[in-house]
Parts: sequence; structure tokens; C-alpha cells
Amino acid sequence: MLENDSDNELLTEIAVAYYENEQTQEEISQRFGISRIKVGRLLKKARTEGIVEITVKYHPVFSSNIEQQFIEHFGVKRALIAVDHRDQDEQRQQVAALVSNYLSSVLKNGMSVAVGQGRNVAAVASHVGVFPERQCKFICGIGGTQRAGELIDADHISRHFARKFNAVSETLYAPAYIENSELKKAFIQNRLIKDTLDRASKADIALIGLGDMNENSYMVQLGWFTSQEIISARLNQGVVGDIAGYSFFDIHGQPVDTVMNDRVIGLNLEELRHIPCVIAIASENTKAMAILGALRSGVIDIIATSASNARTVLNLHQQT
Repeated sequence: MLENDSDNELLTEIAVAYYENEQTQEEISQRFGISRIKVGRLLKKARTEGIVEITVKYHPVFSSNIEQQFIEHFGVKRALIAVDHRDQDEQRQQVAALVSNYLSSVLKNGMSVAVGQGRNVAAVASHVGVFPERQCKFICGIGGTQRAGELIDADHISRHFARKFNAVSETLYAPAYIENSELKKAFIQNRLIKDTLDRASKADIALIGLGDMNENSYMVQLGWFTSQEIISARLNQGVVGDIAGYSFFDIHGQPVDTVMNDRVIGLNLEELRHIPCVIAIASENTKAMAILGALRSGVIDIIATSASNARTVLNLHQQT
């Protein structure tokens, strides 16, 4: 909570400068004599404290036309298209708002949701709003990870969702990353781990992120894979992205067997394919190729991304 009225006034001034006056974070930094990093933190705090409420608005004709093309070309049920924003964090929030509102509208009592990891999924769980209580369960669809400064592992996200809907959360008591496939086989024979994954595979909804093959990706930063392995998979095997952080595919949506396969404890592509509603989230403008490949895999039922990504995906689809 805010400590006093002066804190409240500062957050309000910075929020007005950024959202109303369209000043950059660098300009606000110089104006108030604080670092750009602190400006970003204060803007995030302004949303958390309810000083700023983000409502995504876009022209209905634009969104319906784009969505219809996605339905026709890729067989998805919905395409949630957010307006473009120059700031990556704000873009992620715009996409998260659409997913959060959609989830609250379709989530019913008795349903279960398999939860993935990453910043895009975490943004949906942390979206500010008032949500109806649901007698449902959020289940981790991948094991645990650790990364200093960011709470973007599946267990934290699942618990956050459960608090939002006054529901329950189930932890997958296993590490996400395993050094080799033999060790992974040993882990998933454990009854506790196996039962949780089995329940996750029978979920009504899955919330997952899409990754691109960037040598500085989230997976590389976590230490799961090396940048050389990512580059080799991209250049030598034609891998364009991953679903949920570890299931790799090419531009045609076909799975690719890389040296990185079988190192992660979580739901695989075939298990995701049998979940009735798989919602994939990708807000970053570097992920158009990954989105296209994922859509062609036939695993994705609902895609959530930005307008610029959506246009790029459709253009790439026509070219390839």
C-alpha cells in the first residue's frame, strides 16, 4: 500500500505524464530526477494501487476482420487482438487484459485450468480487476523454476490465479528442468508427480506462452539450454519457436526433435492437443514466426497477441 499522500501524488503525476501527456519514460526520469528503471516500477505500482486502470479498446471492424482471417486460416476458436503499444511491458499488459477478461467469462464452476510459465502468463494472473468467485482448480502444467526478481514460475502463477478467483491451486512437485532424459523418466514415475501431470492433461483450459528461438531467451537465461543449442536448432533444423517453453516446432507446425527435447517436466504437445481449450499468449513483436508455427501445429485453440503481430502472421502465412 502507499505510505502517504505524497507518494500517491507522485504516482498520479507520473501516470498522467506517461499515459495522458505521452511523455517517454526517459523524459519522466529527467523531469522528476529519478532513474528510468524506477519510473517503470512506479508506473507498475500505479496500476497495482488502482491509480491507473488499463482498458483495451480497438475498432470492432478491425478486430473482427483479423479474427475471422485467423479462424479461416488456422481453425482457431478465437483471436484476441490487442492494440499496439511501443512499450513492451505495456504491450504485455494490453494482451493480458484481453486474456484475463476472456478467462473470467468462460471459467465455470468445476473446471480445471492447466497453467504454464513465463511473463505473458504471469501478466494475465496479475491483471488488476474484480473477478467472480469460481469453484475451480488451477494446476501447474510444468515443474518449478527459479529466477531472481521475477515470479514467473507456474506454481506462483497458479496460486495467483487461485487467489483471484477464490479457487484452489495444485502444485507440481518437480523441477521444470532436468539434465537428461533418463533422469526425467525417473522423476515422472513418481506417483505424486505423475498424478498431478495426469490431472493437468485432463484440464478444460490450458494457459501457455509461446517462445521464439532467441539465443537470449527466457530458457537460456534460466540455464535450461545454451545459446549455441538454440542457434543450432534455429539454423540447422529450422526451429522457429516453442510451445510452453520446451516443445519445439518448425514454420509448418511440425515437431522437431532437438538435443533439447526430453529435459523438461511438463505437459507435452500431444497432451495439450487433447485439452479442449488451449490459450496461447505471445505479446512480443519478435514472435510472429513462432506464432505462425504454433498455429499450424493444430494445438492452439485461442491466440492472444498484438495487432502488429497478427498482421505479420497473416502476411507470413501467405508467403509460406
